[in-house]
Amino acid sequence: MNKLNYYVAVLISVLLTQVSITKAQQFGVKGKVLDLETFQPIPGVSIKVANTTYAASTNEKGEFSINLPTKANEYTIVCTFVGYKADSTRFNLQTADWAFVPVSLINASSTLEEVVVTRRRERASEIALLEERRLSSLSVEKIGAEELSRKGITDAAAALTKMSGVSKQETNTQLYVRGLGDRYISTSLNGLPIPSNNPNLKNIGLDMFSTDVVDYVGVDKLHHSRLNGDFGGASIDIASKDYKGDRMFEVSVGSSVNTNVLGNTSNLYMQQGPNYWGFSNYKVPADATGSYHFQNSWVDTKKSMTPINFGLKAGDAYRVGENGRLSFFAMANFANGYGYREGVNSNFSAQGAPLKALNQQRVSYNTATTAMLNTNYQINNDNKLTYNFLFVNSSDQYRDNFSGYIVDKAEDYNGLIQRGTYEQTQLIINQLLGTHKLNQKIDLQWGLAYNRVNGDMPDRMQSTLKSSNGEWTFVRNNAADNHRYTYLLTENEIAGNIAATYKIGDNDRGKLTVGIDGRRKERAFKAIQLNFDIRPDYRNVAVDPKNLDLFLNQQNFGVYYDLESFSGNGYQTYNGEQDIYSGYASLDYKLTEKLNAVLGMRYENIRQYVDYYSIELPAGGNNTFKKNGVLPSLNLKYTLNDKQNLRLGASKTYTLPQFKERALFPYEEINVVYKGNPYLYPSDNYNVDLKWEFFPKSSELLSVTAFGKYIKNPINEITISSATNDISYINTGDKGYVYGVELELKKDLLTFNEEQDKLSFGFNTALMRTTQNLDAVKVNRETNGLYNLDVKDKAGFTGASDVLINADLSYLKKFTNERSITATLLYNYYSDKLFAIGVNGLGDQVDRGLGTMDFVLKSKLSKRIGLDLSARNILNPEFQRWQEDAVPVKVLSYKRGANFSLSLKYQL
Repeated sequence: MNKLNYYVAVLISVLLTQVSITKAQQFGVKGKVLDLETFQPIPGVSIKVANTTYAASTNEKGEFSINLPTKANEYTIVCTFVGYKADSTRFNLQTADWAFVPVSLINASSTLEEVVVTRRRERASEIALLEERRLSSLSVEKIGAEELSRKGITDAAAALTKMSGVSKQETNTQLYVRGLGDRYISTSLNGLPIPSNNPNLKNIGLDMFSTDVVDYVGVDKLHHSRLNGDFGGASIDIASKDYKGDRMFEVSVGSSVNTNVLGNTSNLYMQQGPNYWGFSNYKVPADATGSYHFQNSWVDTKKSMTPINFGLKAGDAYRVGENGRLSFFAMANFANGYGYREGVNSNFSAQGAPLKALNQQRVSYNTATTAMLNTNYQINNDNKLTYNFLFVNSSDQYRDNFSGYIVDKAEDYNGLIQRGTYEQTQLIINQLLGTHKLNQKIDLQWGLAYNRVNGDMPDRMQSTLKSSNGEWTFVRNNAADNHRYTYLLTENEIAGNIAATYKIGDNDRGKLTVGIDGRRKERAFKAIQLNFDIRPDYRNVAVDPKNLDLFLNQQNFGVYYDLESFSGNGYQTYNGEQDIYSGYASLDYKLTEKLNAVLGMRYENIRQYVDYYSIELPAGGNNTFKKNGVLPSLNLKYTLNDKQNLRLGASKTYTLPQFKERALFPYEEINVVYKGNPYLYPSDNYNVDLKWEFFPKSSELLSVTAFGKYIKNPINEITISSATNDISYINTGDKGYVYGVELELKKDLLTFNEEQDKLSFGFNTALMRTTQNLDAVKVNRETNGLYNLDVKDKAGFTGASDVLINADLSYLKKFTNERSITATLLYNYYSDKLFAIGVNGLGDQVDRGLGTMDFVLKSKLSKRIGLDLSARNILNPEFQRWQEDAVPVKVLSYKRGANFSLSLKYQL
């Protein structure tokens, strides 16, 4: 690492020497380009001095600067941009060395006499985002609203999986970027952090964010000083809708169907509790173990299959005084869907003997209710305030039947585990943002946020039975075989940031940004499991699996069974506090006409505290760790020509443990128990990127990136040596490596009819390798003997595929009277990926690679009516997970079924 620091220091010295010997031009023109109606800066505008070769493009703030060789009497600049009318402006340098020329562009579909611009070029269009990427000093990838619509993407998580190097875990909401999962990713909304809705995960499930609320999703795969330092794979930022158009009101309605559901409508039975809209008001009885007063029955109810989606959108803008503008965008929608799957769900010993050999049938129902309000007040050209409010209620309901072999419980393949699970999450986000131009040199940006998440699992129900001679009886090897379980999660977070940018020199050669960030997060988690301890004399009483209320009821309480929990009517709990306060500085400087450097330094002061009370530690416990992070970063951009860039970046970051991972607190699933590790500590990450970008035309891209990561003291979720093979979170070794290559292509294959019709192709792929050392001696030493491992010496990173591929083929046809049709075929593939590291003689568990295909048809039938059709998972491949023992065994398999949806939109 000392050698790395030495080379970085030498590189910086060379660059600074280059700066000192570079001579600045003495004359020129600079200015700012704004949208005439919205007063917003327009990035990517081409600026050319007429009858010369001198030219430039506006930056993300709409600013430009062109050096000129002499002080001629008069010059003319010509400004052009796709979707806007060209503008020519004359200026001279007779009285000054530099001229400032403000430019206002108007939409090509409008006339100069119109007060209101009827249409504008969206900042989230594919062309605009490509141009922003070409001009940016930093390496960032974005997928915008236009591309999301074209590909029929419905949520932010699905959007990310269409980007290079990004994949999603098949069995949950976790994302992986360059082979690194949830703990190595950070998420934000408009640059401010978002709390998690899941006690097991660091990040919120991005499938909660429907694309109706998204302007674009940005991914920073290389750290810079303005980003949170808890970063390994990527920082993901969702930019919410920022409406700037005219009055709009849209109504949409649609429906969807799953082919598995169509073939199993007679099996759509689910537990009682939540309503159709995904809301529940369940409360644990006050005298939880002293009586039977549960709100919900053990008897399932048949679901009527009515998957209906509908939504409303409205937006408008008003002038305030001569220079002001007030705009708003509001939306509300509801979406739901049903699913059915069946397949293998098993657990085997290292010798291949079954511990559980089960066939799983799952019926699922999910909902998402979203409401958003975005208000912008453009006070004048220099000042803007924005308020964002977002509410999301999401729910997931599952009814699982596991039938077959259970060691020591049902060894004649006569076992039955029934589990009903319901999870509800409510997210509330409030943001207030401000941007201010204090003078020609200084800009100020700030943001405040208050977020709240309630994530609950109310009344999970599980029963374990076995059949004999045609009759079913309860299994009771331990009291937890039959139980009801509830957890309640509340997380509050306050965050704020402020940054000032100072422009260096008269010719905008560079800028210095200094800022501070702060965030405080508080989490409260409590859980109670009520075990139905069947008394010995009644364990052979015949029961009806479809009507357990006949046995488990108030009348039989205290006679046939007892209710037990860890501590009477009390909950197991853990509470966490996390404070992160940061200061940073970033110098963005043009070293030469072609070479630009962004040199950053970030300091973070971190404190994390957690206390817990659980069956693992009945007396209770707590622990605290503190960390001071000094995080340098360097991003270089060399402009080969107007169409090609070469980028190099390097940075240092860290990865924090999560509250649950450091709390000695158990969380039970069907086959495993998760426990925290109070000795867990952060890992450090070192990152490097080398990227070449080529932009043949405004809508095309070819890029190749080589990347590498060195992770010191990586954290893994891994099985520990214990009587029940529990899973914990451990710094399992000294180091790990991730390296690979990404390729991205966007190409217009055919354009005709004056580019109104277009056939385009998109492709991206990532080839990766991951490896880390595993050290059982280190684990035993660092946990003071609390945890022990029986592992091999090396392993890959879980969730990482060696090969990722995304491809899409789109055809756009435009007709008269604003009618159009877009057809898109999409393909996604990931190769085999490690799900769990093998321990105690067990082989690794590996998810087999698979490919999926979608088809999306979007049509504009008239100015007001749109009709969309999509077919997803057309190939319907079988998902398979194998345990790689001497003789591999399948531990999980199922098919999701194909999904077909139809939606109609009407805009007033």
